[in-house]
Amino acid sequence: MWGKTKRCRQLTQPAGGTFLTKWGYQGQVVSNGNDAWKIPNADDSPRLAVLDWVMLGLEGIQVCRKVRERIDRPYVYILLLTARGLKQDLIEAMNAGADDYLTKPFDAEELRARVHVGQRIIQLQDDLIAARDELRFQATHDALTNLVNRGVVLEAVLRETARQKREGGALAVMLCDLDHFQQVNDRYGHQAGDAVLEEVARRLAATVRVYDTIGRYGGEEFLIVLPALDGVDALNLAERLRKTLESSPISVPGGSLAVTISLGVAASSPQFPFEGTTLLRAADTALYRAKENGRNRSEIATVTDYAGVAPSSAGQLTLVRTR
Repeated sequence: MWGKTKRCRQLTQPAGGTFLTKWGYQGQVVSNGNDAWKIPNADDSPRLAVLDWVMLGLEGIQVCRKVRERIDRPYVYILLLTARGLKQDLIEAMNAGADDYLTKPFDAEELRARVHVGQRIIQLQDDLIAARDELRFQATHDALTNLVNRGVVLEAVLRETARQKREGGALAVMLCDLDHFQQVNDRYGHQAGDAVLEEVARRLAATVRVYDTIGRYGGEEFLIVLPALDGVDALNLAERLRKTLESSPISVPGGSLAVTISLGVAASSPQFPFEGTTLLRAADTALYRAKENGRNRSEIATVTDYAGVAPSSAGQLTLVRTR
């Protein structure tokens, strides 16, 4: 029987199905192992199974082995019911991947207790996975904007330049810097500044493609890595991003602010492939030119912007401004 409770779902054969229904579990009774095996492969499959060892078609222990062969699905806790009580039977069941083993005739309250143990273990595992994912997210993302952090976006530059060397194609990077952002903090406070950064990050992320990488590069700067995008298309994207911010003010505590952004674009082609450091330096030079030319504009790196830049060393990317 497959079914659900507030915290888990389970599969059982008729031997335990009556009790589990009585205890508030809702499920589907199956009469053979072949049907039992179909259930964990469905969408939103159960996480806890109670199986008879002896069933028509696939036996419970065979179902257990097949469940354990899957590596791309959430873990299923399996309680095996059987009349076999020899030590070697227990060892075989555990080797097949069963988590618990109960001999028949069984005491109903013992079954109930073991099912509760299974529920707790599944919940603990889910909690551990959630905690691991949260720690991983915190280690790779900026806490304020939820964009990837500087280290991750620089890794994307290295990854995409290496991919371009192998496969060819175009690659562009874009540096974005909010205009007069320090004035926002000075006049309206850091809470308003944080609200601006959060909303800017949201608008930028909503405009780029799903396979682009956008990260907070530092302070009020953002770095965007654009695979398979040449300079012309990257400049067009930069203009869309600029207009997205310019089009409507950003709500902050106490009112709203008009915010603009300046952008610098650099591109690498199969004919003229550049190292990551070269692209970043050229994009930074183009961004500086956008600032000098009045801000709230996009500039693309020129031929001279790529000249005289040392190649990246040991896979590390650094950028030191000389403005």
